[in-house]
Amino acid sequence: MRIKQSAPSEATGVWRVITASSVGTLIEWYDFYIFGSLATILSAQFFPKDNPTAGFLSTLATFAAGFIVRPFGALVFGRLGDIVGRKYTFLLTLVLMGGSTFLIGCVPDYETIGMLAPALVLLLRLVQGLALGGEYGGAATYVAEHSPDGKRGYFTSFIQTTATLGLFVSLGVILLTRQAMGTDAFTSWGWRVPFLLSSILVGVSIYIRLKMSESPIFQKLKSEGKVSTNPLKESFGKKANLKMVLLALFGATAGQGVIWYTGQFYALSFIQKVCNVEFAQSNYIIAIALMVATPFFVIFGGLSDRIGRRNIMLAGMLLGVLTYRPIYRAMYNLADLTQKNEQTFRRSIETKQERIGDTKEFNATISSVSYFDDGTMYRETQPKTGAAPGTAVVKEVTLGDESFWLMTVLVFIQVLYVTMVYGPIAAFLVELFPTRIRYTSMSLPYHIGNGVFGGLTPFIATSLVETAKKTNTLEAYLQGLWYPIGIAAVCFVIGALYIDKKQYKTADD
Repeated sequence: MRIKQSAPSEATGVWRVITASSVGTLIEWYDFYIFGSLATILSAQFFPKDNPTAGFLSTLATFAAGFIVRPFGALVFGRLGDIVGRKYTFLLTLVLMGGSTFLIGCVPDYETIGMLAPALVLLLRLVQGLALGGEYGGAATYVAEHSPDGKRGYFTSFIQTTATLGLFVSLGVILLTRQAMGTDAFTSWGWRVPFLLSSILVGVSIYIRLKMSESPIFQKLKSEGKVSTNPLKESFGKKANLKMVLLALFGATAGQGVIWYTGQFYALSFIQKVCNVEFAQSNYIIAIALMVATPFFVIFGGLSDRIGRRNIMLAGMLLGVLTYRPIYRAMYNLADLTQKNEQTFRRSIETKQERIGDTKEFNATISSVSYFDDGTMYRETQPKTGAAPGTAVVKEVTLGDESFWLMTVLVFIQVLYVTMVYGPIAAFLVELFPTRIRYTSMSLPYHIGNGVFGGLTPFIATSLVETAKKTNTLEAYLQGLWYPIGIAAVCFVIGALYIDKKQYKTADD
């Protein structure tokens, strides 16, 4: 649907709106994603340590819970946004997100309060999910309603960068904190710092958003008495609009969601858990790929203003379907030690002892370090005596320079697909629905596609791998990819058949 542009939204005003909206949205994504970025550490903090695999899967499930409730947040805050206004609604979501993130950093670990720890974290993740369910639709709608015709894809694409930038910032804060305090301190308690820092970032963002004015298009609608009194009924009770909601979900956002989470979160999980790449190095790989690829959100968003949204998004989905397995096969091979030549003369073994509290007993671990011709280093640490039940062998692969950069390129390619499907999606969704029910109508398919189909990607994919990897073959480790490939393929077919590539770019409101 064409959005009628109001006079106050000149270029300078649009940039002010984009800046204010983007800062808050970036911080919300940062808040939401530090949990996923720290999944490996949090699994040991909030779940029993006698089964590390179950703990990690439980952490991913808790992470996914925040995504599953996002559609409910879309309904609650979407309705509020269409009745009360865009500005105050996503100001409220910011406060809820920041508060719950700060509190996650305060929750005592499993050894201190037992099962209450994961229960509290799950509750706070649900609040985060509800808040994010209301944030994105408000920010995208707000920017779009300030944007001039013919440049809506370009201007809304800046909002699209905030999700990836939020992940990038979360990784940066985690790495800097870990480097400043050391690995042991970070693993013990320093992981809380990125959560606690959120309160400062949210305070700054609230100050900025309080200075924003309401969307001029919504103000005009309100002054004319045309605001919807029941946006939920109008959005989903009318057959024509419900059809657009379903088309947006199964022809665009579901496929976009799995591409987004595969190219970033599952890529990180695969590198850490399957390839066993060392924690800091794996995060550097993702961070560099994100930094280099982020400008392409704006490039593809702007391009969609000229050639339409549909084809760009569908091309990103199709590329994921066709190339994910070869890409992940190549990622696995880069860290596969059986394909490298070991320098056996450099192999070393060391034993480390640590006193257990104030007792006279010690925990002892034995570590072997191997070096390879391409610069790769492999460290394997296993308990020797006194280890707690269920203590796992720790395997760390530190890639050589060439393998490191090749791995980064492979992740960059995946993030490039993300920019293709995600850059134009905000403008596409906004243009589908009329102003009076836009916040509600666009938020639900977006958050089901991203929150349910996309957000479950790391958990489902990792579960498929854990089920299959008893055979310890490469094909077993690639089983997790069938989920995003299947969803993206179905979405590609529906989108290609039923979405008119030009219809929503020029239709009137």
